[in-house]
Amino acid sequence: MNILGISGLYHDSAAALITDGVIKAAAQEERFTRIKHDHMFPEKAIEYCLKECDIGKQDLDAVVFYDKPVRKFSRILKTYFSIAPHGVRSAITALPVWLKQKLWVPLIIEETLEKFGVDVPDDVYFLEHHQSHAASAFFPSPFDKAAILTVDGVGEWTTSAIGKGDGNKISIIEEMRFPHSLGLLYSAFTYFTGFRVNSGEYKLMGLAPYGNPAYVDRILTHLLDLKDDGSFRLNMKYFAYLGGLTMTNGKFARLFDGLPRRPEAPITQRELDLARSVQEVTEMIVLKMAAHAKEVTGEDYLCMAGGVALNCVANGKIHESGLFKDIWIQPAAGDAGGAPGAALFVYYQLMENERKADNKNDSMSGSYLGPGFSDDYIKSFIEKENYKAHLLSHDEWADKIAKLIDDGKVIGLFTGRMEFGPRALGGRSIIGDARSPEMQEIMNKKIKFRESFRPFAPSCLEEVCSDFFELDTPSPYMLLVAQVKKDRCIDTDNNDNSTLRDRIHKKRSDIPAITHVDYSARIQTVNGKYNPMFFDLIKAFKKQTGYGIVINTSFNIRGEPIVCTPEDAYRCFMRTRMDCLVLGSYVLFKEEQPDVKADEKWTYDTVLD
Repeated sequence: MNILGISGLYHDSAAALITDGVIKAAAQEERFTRIKHDHMFPEKAIEYCLKECDIGKQDLDAVVFYDKPVRKFSRILKTYFSIAPHGVRSAITALPVWLKQKLWVPLIIEETLEKFGVDVPDDVYFLEHHQSHAASAFFPSPFDKAAILTVDGVGEWTTSAIGKGDGNKISIIEEMRFPHSLGLLYSAFTYFTGFRVNSGEYKLMGLAPYGNPAYVDRILTHLLDLKDDGSFRLNMKYFAYLGGLTMTNGKFARLFDGLPRRPEAPITQRELDLARSVQEVTEMIVLKMAAHAKEVTGEDYLCMAGGVALNCVANGKIHESGLFKDIWIQPAAGDAGGAPGAALFVYYQLMENERKADNKNDSMSGSYLGPGFSDDYIKSFIEKENYKAHLLSHDEWADKIAKLIDDGKVIGLFTGRMEFGPRALGGRSIIGDARSPEMQEIMNKKIKFRESFRPFAPSCLEEVCSDFFELDTPSPYMLLVAQVKKDRCIDTDNNDNSTLRDRIHKKRSDIPAITHVDYSARIQTVNGKYNPMFFDLIKAFKKQTGYGIVINTSFNIRGEPIVCTPEDAYRCFMRTRMDCLVLGSYVLFKEEQPDVKADEKWTYDTVLD
């Protein structure tokens, strides 16, 4: 039985194909269109899923969309009417898009499938947004039974939900509704500190440890009425997102000591303190929600999804709390994950198929669900373009790439299938030596072209994780933050009056490239089950250096999606100061490549503070 799940039209469109309950393919539209966070209908992602799973004309049994567009449109209309005549400019911007496209999803689905020669099945479903999130959290998890917590900006009306999963069924027990939203609260501070909403939240989280929680009391006193169960009401007098073109208003600015920071303007102590304060409030709320989920479900395990579930610091706090024996977070926790979630909901809950959890392993296949490219394809690409490349045998591949890392080289790593979700996990990664005090700055300024304060993640062998970090559970999807072991840390004065730049560049451990200012790290553990090449590489690096750990960041530059194809990878490689590019079994060195001409998007010499 083949079921196609679709998400999108608002943020991070995606498609997924499941066969008999197994996720066979999933990818975000942005990877194919090269438009970051592409929200358009995921036509190219659907095309990939159909081809990857060899879906013929009559092979599709059901299609499911991850939310209810008409209900969401109803919420938008009711919101505009409730604040009229305010919000006219926002309505003029939003309503034509809905009337031209977003209300016509059934027709768009039909036209898209017909374009690819696939018959529209009799069964076409539309789920509630948080049903899809909850399904994406529970059904792929390793648990037979679990509490479910979903938290994001907003679906149709729901902004967070607590539910329960049991076998092949999920049920929503409680929910919070728009406009009271933890995701929108965090996004308001993202906007106010000068970052882009729906993509800059990672920056705010990374900035938080540099600040002080100076505004926590102000947030709790003026912005929200927080209850013991984690529910809250926002004071909408401080927010503009109901009908405005910004997230916050003048009253919010007066409360927090001035106008919003302009994008790319210098970051001041105020922004550091705002980031720290809203992060602490977020952790407080999420912990209360998790505790309430434990109370109302009585379950020993927790599954999470929704955009806020990508806040790996808050996730780490839940794990540390000991509320649950274990937690599992959907690696594509945002809207993209709604595609496989919706498909799984139809297969298990609506079609009542049996579900057997593994109890040890989830069913996400390491999140390696996107396109893969054979060595034959890569060879043809290299030869066609007349690039210089070196073919490495299977026996020598890991040792030679590990030696390049030990020599201080920055490497673009392109192996196996592309990851589904926002994290690069060794399939489409840029890697380097975590022991290097200079590597964070080199990668931020010369490779990623992004703000120098942003931390990088470690990928370490699962069996040596406890040698480096205070973490007692696998973290294959880079969704948990934990502290670096104290015996590896170097004391520094984080409370001095030095500049942000000076504080960034202090060495804090023997793995400084991945040790954040608060001695934490966002960890990926690697066991070789789904990406044996990446595992063998880190194992070879451990054999050569004694360190079973490398620095890992996504294979892209600022403003672009993670690379998908060898062509994408080569283009990114040549536009940065990466030293080497590994395409499957081939390695390419920058100095051996033909000269390329810069275009208007060229960023090789860009340096950001």
